[in-house]
Amino acid sequence: MTNASNTLRILRAASAAAAATVILAACGGGGGEAGAPGSEGAYASTSGMASGSTASDGPAGQDAASYSLTFNDDFDGFNASVWNDKIWYEAAPGTKNYEVEDGKLKIWPERDASGNFFNRTIDTDGKYYQTYGYFEVEAKLPVGKGTWPAFWLFNHIDNRRPEIDVMEAYAGGGPDSGWSDGNLHPTAYGATIWLDQSVNGGFKMVQTPDLSAGFHKYGLKWEANKQTFYFDGKEVFSADVSMGDPMYLMLDLWYGSASGQPDGTTPTGKGNSYEVNYVRAWQFK
Repeated sequence: MTNASNTLRILRAASAAAAATVILAACGGGGGEAGAPGSEGAYASTSGMASGSTASDGPAGQDAASYSLTFNDDFDGFNASVWNDKIWYEAAPGTKNYEVEDGKLKIWPERDASGNFFNRTIDTDGKYYQTYGYFEVEAKLPVGKGTWPAFWLFNHIDNRRPEIDVMEAYAGGGPDSGWSDGNLHPTAYGATIWLDQSVNGGFKMVQTPDLSAGFHKYGLKWEANKQTFYFDGKEVFSADVSMGDPMYLMLDLWYGSASGQPDGTTPTGKGNSYEVNYVRAWQFK
């Protein structure tokens, strides 16, 4: 495992460690720029089914007139000009465990040729970045020991690692962990701000219905001096923080942290996918 890999995994796992002592139930403008170096700019496709919402509706629970769409993928196909299928410090896994099907990106638990579970990351590193704005994904989560799906914003800038975890879920922890039920279905997720590696800017565990039973919207309103997180259009957490680096988009299915390690009970295959109906980003007008 590389030093970069160690650092990033430790950083992300720290949000789950913080949650062990902070279990909170859900409650409930600024300027922006898109198209930082490496950006492909705005593009759009159509499809979707889970909610029937369209990009023109704007972010869930927000005034659409206040935003301009900068990024939209409704997954009619896998757009390799926008998405990578690996994280920057590792080679792409040799076993395929993702597909675009029925207007959704699906990433599922799978074993490689050696019988080991492996991480899959889908990101826009080097291809699309944005600073400030509103970011939203509509997704349904997998179940089982070890599963750790996430939607986050990130950048690796020299030695700095700014990161905003819009959603991280840990189904494998079981009911005593606060993250899941007795059937290892996710019933909570974490929203976390990292100003830099190991420099926490805020955290909230959001308790929810079973996130594997249907699609939900996970959103972030990122302003120059404030970040506000939303679940299905309702505010669940905010923090007064300043972060001004451009970041790229990340979707992944990893394993470990508060979810434990996958084992023979972890359901594999497409039927237990992290399903993403769309990913969207807007600038403030």
